[in-house]
Amino acid sequence: MTSLEETDMKDQLKCLLDVKKRDSLPNVLLASAECAPLAKTGGLADVVGTLPKALQKLGLDARVILPYHKVIKNRYRDQVTHMTDFYTRLGWRSEYVGLERMELNGIIIYLIDNEQYFGDSLYCGGQKEGEQYSFFTRAVLDCIPLLDFKPDVVHCNDWHTAMIPMLAHTQYAGLPQEKIKYLFTIHNIMYQGKFSYEFVADMLHIDRRYYTPEYMELNGGANFMKAGCVFADRINTVSPSYSAEIRTEYYGEGLEGILNARSQGLSGIINGIDRTIYNPETDPVIEANFSNKNTDGKAVCKAALQRQMGMQQDADAPLFAMVTRMTEQKGFDLMMCVVDELMQHENMQLVLVGSGDERFENFMRGAETRYQGRLSTFIGYNDELSHQVYAGADFYIMPSRFEPCCLSQ
Repeated sequence: MTSLEETDMKDQLKCLLDVKKRDSLPNVLLASAECAPLAKTGGLADVVGTLPKALQKLGLDARVILPYHKVIKNRYRDQVTHMTDFYTRLGWRSEYVGLERMELNGIIIYLIDNEQYFGDSLYCGGQKEGEQYSFFTRAVLDCIPLLDFKPDVVHCNDWHTAMIPMLAHTQYAGLPQEKIKYLFTIHNIMYQGKFSYEFVADMLHIDRRYYTPEYMELNGGANFMKAGCVFADRINTVSPSYSAEIRTEYYGEGLEGILNARSQGLSGIINGIDRTIYNPETDPVIEANFSNKNTDGKAVCKAALQRQMGMQQDADAPLFAMVTRMTEQKGFDLMMCVVDELMQHENMQLVLVGSGDERFENFMRGAETRYQGRLSTFIGYNDELSHQVYAGADFYIMPSRFEPCCLSQ
């Protein structure tokens, strides 16, 4: 984050808590499905990994709570300590909750352990994903009194944690969880957590009086993100322009009504990146370091990327790149229309790192076969490879239909 962005966040926290009445700055707990470098599929993880550092620079005690995903357990198991465990109610069942703790780069991170829900993919998809993060919602709320610090603000991120404010203000009335202030950040309004009321009521015991357009009902279903927008004390999003866009019918994805109703509590802060991580002058995972004053290392990085991706070693070839989710939002249907035309330029090269819709993945696999040596794809996510792509490519392709706030830029 830049100093301006840090100041914006500090001002929002002052508004949230009325800091004039406090003797100290608030404690902040960030609740998220992912956090870099522990577990990452996209920009949400980068923000949650970077923001606590920026808040700590302002003098706040900022910590993170997220699922103890398999990828975290495989890599960081030896750095994690067990705090406590208990059982919580989900649907008709009692489910195990392990509360773990670790410290990474000066940030304290709490991990919610349950092999059934977090022993495989970060996101299971469909109703199974709804059950995953219904469990996480309940576990976070039940863990709050057991932590070794008392959060004044819980910062919820996207639909996976959007039900936390609603439950805190309804089912936890009179308990410490209700007294906390809740900030809800919309990173991408397209993904809202839409399920049947019966499913949500079963998972989280939601009283039917809240299944109305006034609360969480939208277009005949229960909507996690709408519940977050209704019950959070403040709402923000990842840029000032996006906070205006999502109040329109075109970009609001059905939530423009509640966002206009809550407009006095809605704001936008443009995302920042951690420049100690994304800095070609110091990045340890790229082949050679360089800067805008000494660009010699750029050519070394390009040659290394071509070699790693099995491409022709051609220093003069224009090397285009994409690191992206392969979805229509990211304009991948447009890429399908033009890839063959682009590759008619005989020395054109294209490298892609990403995953997403199966039809787009299969298309790129076919294109790689047609243009072997000039087009190379890595289906999946690889953080080190993404750094190497940014360092080695000549051009970056971004045909997105919209970007809430693009960290790639």
